[in-house]
Parts: sequence; C-alpha cells; structure tokens
Amino acid sequence: MDWINNFVGGLTAGQQFALFSLLKVVIVIFGAVLPIVAYAVLVERKVSAFIQDRVGPNRSAPFFVKYLPVVGPFLVRLGIFQPLADGLKFILKEDFTPSHVRKVYFWIAPAIAMVPAMLALAVIPFGSTLGNQKMVIADLNVGILYTFGIVSLGVYGLVLAGYASNSKFSFLGGIRSSAQMISYEIAMGMSVIPLFMLVGDLNLSKVIEYQAGTTLGFIPNWLVFKQPIAFVIFLVAAFAETNRLPFDLPEAETELVGGYHTEYSSMKFALFFLGEYTAMVAASAMMVVLFFGGWTLPFAGLDHPAATFIMGFAHIGIFVAKMLALMVVFIWVRWMLPRFRYDQLMDLGWRRFVPLALANIVLTAVVLWAQNAK
Repeated sequence: MDWINNFVGGLTAGQQFALFSLLKVVIVIFGAVLPIVAYAVLVERKVSAFIQDRVGPNRSAPFFVKYLPVVGPFLVRLGIFQPLADGLKFILKEDFTPSHVRKVYFWIAPAIAMVPAMLALAVIPFGSTLGNQKMVIADLNVGILYTFGIVSLGVYGLVLAGYASNSKFSFLGGIRSSAQMISYEIAMGMSVIPLFMLVGDLNLSKVIEYQAGTTLGFIPNWLVFKQPIAFVIFLVAAFAETNRLPFDLPEAETELVGGYHTEYSSMKFALFFLGEYTAMVAASAMMVVLFFGGWTLPFAGLDHPAATFIMGFAHIGIFVAKMLALMVVFIWVRWMLPRFRYDQLMDLGWRRFVPLALANIVLTAVVLWAQNAK
C-alpha cells in the first residue's frame, strides 16, 4: 500500500483527478454496467418464463460444472452461465453486411446507439464518498441538462440504422423511433422541472442531499412523494425512450420484422441490444437519483455522506439495490401489457403527458409562491 500512496502523492492535482476519473469509468462501465446488462437479459428471460409458466434457460454451462457437488446442478438450473453463452454466440456469429446497404452509416449506427447510454451514466452519483473521492464520474452543476442532451443523441443511431439498411421495414422503424423518442423527450424534460424548482439546483448530488431525512418523522423525504405526477410521467416516458414494451413500436416484429435492426447480425446487432439495456440501466439510475433519494436510506441512518469506507460501500449497495428494483419493473411490465397502437402512443405523449407536465409545473410554481408569500 505504501508504494500506491507514494505514487498517488507524487502526482499533481490534475493528474490525480484524471487517474481517479479513469478508474471510476473502468469500474462503473466494465465492472458494473456491462455485467448488470448481461444478467438483466437472464433475469428478463427467467421472469418471462415465470409469468408464462415455463422453466427458462437452464442448460448452458461448462461441461465440468454439473459435476461439482451440491452447487453445480443448482448453478446449471439457475442459468447463471447463459449470458456468457449469449456473448460468445454474438462474437462467433458471421458478421454479414448486405450488399444493398449504405456501408459507412451501417457500420457507425450501432456505436452511436450504444455510446450515449454509457455517457449518460457519467453524471449520476452512485454513492456518497470513498475516502476523499466522490462516487460520481463527473459532478457537473448542470448534470440534468447534460443527461438530456446526451440521451437525445441516441435517436441518431436508430435513425441512421433505418436509413443505412436501405430497407422499407428498417426505414419505417427508424422513422417511428425518431418521432417516438423526440415526442417523449419533451414530456420527460418537462416532468423534472418541478423537481428542480423545489431543490433549487441542477446538480444531481444536490438533488440527493435535498431528499435526505424524513417528513413527519416516518415518510422518506423522497421526491416521489412530493411529485408523484412527475414520477409517473418520467417512468412512462422512460419506457418510450428505451423502446420497451408497451412502447416498442420501432421494432414491432408483427409489423416491421425487427424494425431498424432487421438487417444487422453478430456484434453490430449485439450493440443495439446492449444499448437498449444500458439505456434501461441509465433510466433506472436517474429515477433513483431524482425520485428515490439516490444512495440515502433515512430509516437506517444512512442518509449522510460517508465517514468510513464501510459506510461508503453501504451507500453504493443501497443505490444499486434501488436501481435493480426499478429494472425489475421495466422487465415485469414488458410481459404484462400489450403493445400500444402508434396513434395511441402519440396521443398519450402529446395530448396527455405534455399538458399534464405543464399543469404540474404551474401547480408547483403556485404552491412555492404561496409558501414564500407567507
């Protein structure tokens, strides 16, 4: 440990910041997000099997695992190795590029669909502190504006995929996706304005600090209780933004074969898949920060910045547990609700949620004015 302390101590403040930021990126993306995405697919398949009275994945495993005493057969039945088999399948499948596509756009579209979802995670505080390091990659004062700006770029990957595939099904999927995501971005953006009117700051760490403690001694001071309308709008808009059922119109198999990714295969298709689930992780993490107190847990006294490493890890665990619970909601809804018609989707976004979000802003402003006028 001494050589580590000596190495870090010999760096300038800027070099230390760059080093710790790089470590956070590697740990968050490769140590947390990608494994969560991989096993979210397994959970989704298991949940769907449970709802449909099936078993789900229970075969994929290295040949020697089943011979392990006690734990081996259990791991096989659990399907714990299925994500590894799926990843290997995508890597080994033929990477076929149809001759009729616009090749440059066809190749860059999957990356454009994947990268914004990962960049959106940079400003989300996933814990309090470990030592003197804040558990956020970039603690921006305009974190929410950054998030909406980055998330809005994700639609370009889907539109490019539809255009580059040179197929009517893919093109219709890209057009649907652009209309859907732009429509619900407006409602989603308007839904969070009352939150920041209450908090008085655009920094997501300040939003979490505002939600520490309780109201009336037993109700968590979480914004989901103060702004339930905003939460409902944000939640439904998050389903639409991530193209999850009942809002998966851009890739509706019964109408568009597969939508914007119809012509894709191998790892290029896997990038769209990873992008969707990473966006689901980012949306769940954002809802935890905005509505469920982030890493705070007032009942256990875990609502103050960490004083020890144990407390810091506890805060990270609380944040991850809340995020995983919301991801289960995403998965559960997919297998419980039918797909909307496209006109219903647009009607809900423009004629229901936008006016409702605007009314919520006005109502919050009136309440704050009345409180300040006393």
